Amino acid sequence: MSADDITELTTEAEFEEAYPVLDQLRPVGEEAFPQLLQQMRAESDYQLFALREDGEIRGLAGVVVQTNLYHGKHAWVHDLVVDEPYRGQGYGGRLLEWVSEWADERDCSCVELASGLWRDEAHRFYEDNGMEKYCYTFKKDLSAESPY
Repeated sequence: MSADDITELTTEAEFEEAYPVLDQLRPVGEEAFPQLLQQMRAESDYQLFALREDGEIRGLAGVVVQTNLYHGKHAWVHDLVVDEPYRGQGYGGRLLEWVSEWADERDCSCVELASGLWRDEAHRFYEDNGMEKYCYTFKKDLSAESPY
């Protein structure tokens, strides 16, 4: 695989093509997906990248560049998923490596993401790919409805 295999998705047709893979990580529903994606792109400059092989999407990474007081400018990975039949074949590691290179080219201090407490295999994957488990994220549900 080369860097040419990873491209940003920008059209409605590309987002529709990505939906079945992203749905494996974020089952928000096919009707809600385009609206949420459009809102994310407008609010945070969310970018969705696809790793393709033989023209088919094998994995996706959804990333934003943001700045805060504790990391400065950094890349936040909202979504990282490999199509289920292709997991364990190196696609996820390649995507994560590519995101790191992409972020480094944009003068980001780090790549950061959150992962559910129950996702032990994902945690091993992240650690095996050079990421450090260094904090917890917390949430408090409010009255507005969550997409899933």
